[in-house]
Amino acid sequence: MNIVEMIRRESAPFADRTAIVEGSRTITYGELLNRITTFAKVLSSRNIVAGQRIAFRCADGIDYVIGALALLDCGAAVVPIADSLAPGEILETIERIDVNGVLTHTKLPPAAGDEAAEKIDELFHWRQREADPALDERCRDLGAAFIRFSSGTTGESKGVVISHRSIEDRTDAANRGLGISDTDVILWVLGMSHHFVVSILLFLRHSATIVVANQRFPFSVLEAAKNVRLTFIYGSPVHFYLLAVSKLVAPDSLKDVRMAISTSMKMPPEIFSQFSQKFGFTPSEAYGIIEIGLPFINTEAGTAGKNTVGRALPDYQVQIENPDHEGVGEVLVKGKGMFDAYFSPWRLREEVLRNGWFDTGDLGRVDESGRLSLLGRSKTVIVCAGMKVFPEEVEEIINLMPGVKESLVSGKEHPQYGQTPVAHVVIAPNIIDPAKIIGELRAHCFKRLSSYKVPVEFREVNSLPKTVSGKLARGATAKATP
Repeated sequence: MNIVEMIRRESAPFADRTAIVEGSRTITYGELLNRITTFAKVLSSRNIVAGQRIAFRCADGIDYVIGALALLDCGAAVVPIADSLAPGEILETIERIDVNGVLTHTKLPPAAGDEAAEKIDELFHWRQREADPALDERCRDLGAAFIRFSSGTTGESKGVVISHRSIEDRTDAANRGLGISDTDVILWVLGMSHHFVVSILLFLRHSATIVVANQRFPFSVLEAAKNVRLTFIYGSPVHFYLLAVSKLVAPDSLKDVRMAISTSMKMPPEIFSQFSQKFGFTPSEAYGIIEIGLPFINTEAGTAGKNTVGRALPDYQVQIENPDHEGVGEVLVKGKGMFDAYFSPWRLREEVLRNGWFDTGDLGRVDESGRLSLLGRSKTVIVCAGMKVFPEEVEEIINLMPGVKESLVSGKEHPQYGQTPVAHVVIAPNIIDPAKIIGELRAHCFKRLSSYKVPVEFREVNSLPKTVSGKLARGATAKATP
């Protein structure tokens, strides 16, 4: 099976419905699929076939969807390349996945995007590359559709292989919680190179309208919220904060929104409060794992912002391994649509799972009602005098300090206590006296954290190390730029 053929079949009754809105550009499902078919023929003429791995770099929007789905239609596996990656990181991805070619979007004047479908190939530049044919065979046999680097927050990123069959299963499973339908109008504010399978492909399968509003951040987000009758929001805490504090977005602007999903990172309680007070409803936190999909969505009224991602969706199970006296242990998950293999080094799913369970690398607890609370990464927890310190919890408090852009907390060896927390802090560029912010952080943290959780040092740095997927690179604080 091929996920593009499934989208063709499922969206056939909705050919005239708007599929994607991107600024002044719109495209219907009929037009979108015609362009995908045409471009797939162009790619086939460039010798792109099933089993190949194609690095794909493109601006988010209509062209991204056309390019990615045309590659999938050819049977090739998409290797997303984010615009934010440095040249060295792009080269590393290309070499580690041993791609067969690179497809790059060429920015043209807006009018060019409305030319006849047969001209769509002019929007892209194609460069072929020699690759190991044995890897082509592996990917073809597996039905590989996407190969994406995992977050790599605690170790080397592996390259997660997801097949067409797994995409079908995980989008089916996720929609049991999201309930996407052809009546939905979705505000899209995330990056397509990081979020695509259990979002864009799911939305297309159910013939929803996707409003792309991430290209002129923050203006495009505010314009869409103000001018479009939205029914669904899929974003991160920073987007919900923006909507909550902006005077340009009236409280009744989101009156038709039936669900708002926050993902990528834990949402601070202050943002929950600001958003719900202004708009009258509370976002739902989701727990997504690239190897699994979207197994948790907290849709339970009254528990949002209560440090829980809710109960597992019907097609998933959760298990806490090696719990301590407080019930905190390793979070294991299993269910539909799990990844098919790791690419580098190549390991099939069955070789990675523990009796069918996937070790998420997270620490958490499950309460008596089955709700999962996440506390941190198992490999980054700091043990100070026998007490556990979760870096994410401390960073959340540090980042609440006005003038702080972001932070990264790690453990420093201590002869008596074992480890003590140390914070690397990036100050916002508009701050006149950064030293003053650094000097006040200790008192700021003591007001909100137990004393053993407060960092013994606050070090100002210009930037923090990031993984290929844009997350903080845990264990790489030594590379932080002072």
